[in-house]
Amino acid sequence: MLSHLIESWVSLYANHATLRTGVEFIHIGGLLAGGGCAITADLATITAVREGPQARTTQLHLLKRTHRLVVLGLAALAISGLLLFGADVQTFLYSRIFWLKMGLMVLLLINGVMLLRGERQVTRGDANAWRRLHLTAVTSLVLWFLTTLAGAALPNIG
Repeated sequence: MLSHLIESWVSLYANHATLRTGVEFIHIGGLLAGGGCAITADLATITAVREGPQARTTQLHLLKRTHRLVVLGLAALAISGLLLFGADVQTFLYSRIFWLKMGLMVLLLINGVMLLRGERQVTRGDANAWRRLHLTAVTSLVLWFLTTLAGAALPNIG
């Protein structure tokens, strides 16, 4: 059943340039929306940590508004990524770069959970929470760029 579904998807994907373009656009658009918002929020968090309480309060509100866009971007990446995986299972299944990228995505998700935890700690007045939030933002930046690098390497290195 699953193999028949995958074969049908492979054929459909291979024979429809518009479909391929749409799936790839959703993947890149998800990266742009989710990653772009996350990177912007990360940079603002790093800046706010160095500034006074008013900048931190403003940044905390920005972070809370940013989550929905990041989550929607990640959802677009996940759905389109599954479709891309299904279009060439044999290539991706044995690709070290693909699995490295998946590992980086898992780390990004874990870091996102740590960011949410850090926000709650800041809201509760934890004195060290902004320092941890700063570290989480730096980690996020590194992970977004490494994941993007792995994605760019995937079709070229495999």
